[in-house]
Amino acid sequence: MKKVSFIGAYDKIDLILYVAKILVAMDKKVLVIDSTVNQKAKYIVPVIMPTKAYVTEFEKIDVAVGFNNYNEIKEYLGLPLHAELPYDLALLDIDSFESLNNFEIKGEDTNYFVTGLDLYTLKRGLEILSGLTEIMKLTKVVFSKNASKEDDDYLNYLALGYKVAWNEEIVYFPFEVGDQSVIAENQRVSKIKFKRLSDQYKEALIYIVEQILDQDEYAKMKKMFKQLEKDV
Repeated sequence: MKKVSFIGAYDKIDLILYVAKILVAMDKKVLVIDSTVNQKAKYIVPVIMPTKAYVTEFEKIDVAVGFNNYNEIKEYLGLPLHAELPYDLALLDIDSFESLNNFEIKGEDTNYFVTGLDLYTLKRGLEILSGLTEIMKLTKVVFSKNASKEDDDYLNYLALGYKVAWNEEIVYFPFEVGDQSVIAENQRVSKIKFKRLSDQYKEALIYIVEQILDQDEYAKMKKMFKQLEKDV
């Protein structure tokens, strides 16, 4: 099972669910794990009988809420502790060093640092990484309307002293009111739809999915994404 972590104080569960939707369209078996303090997935992912911790299916994505580690998920699913979880990919929403440690996120995994450019999100997000004892490679995912080189330089400055190695590429999501409205509407109807998202938002999603998939899957993914855009 490949682990992909989305680390930071920024609200990112919607981003993760949209990435997961593309991956399940590629016939991947995907588990989304919301390990955050606020557990936003509990409120936006429909579930018939919510409990303190549960796994529910949403648009062919399994979503786990309320678990502290993989063993608790295995126990819930009725699996022996030595068994592998039956998924191709686990996408993890991480907002604390405790979760980073409990879910065994390593530097060799595919890891994203998701942030806005406000001071709280930047500093609180970096605080999650303060307990690292080994270098972790991270790709920046920045939500901003007008990000500049100075903004990136400032993030790099704040990160001095942390055991972080930034990948060269940066994924930018436009902070567009239109995208937020589309996502909120999709939440209300319990759907993950791409049709009315901005081209910039969709391009950023595709970029992340390409990093997760093998190169020989790119052409199929782009074909599948065109179909997803048509779904209503």
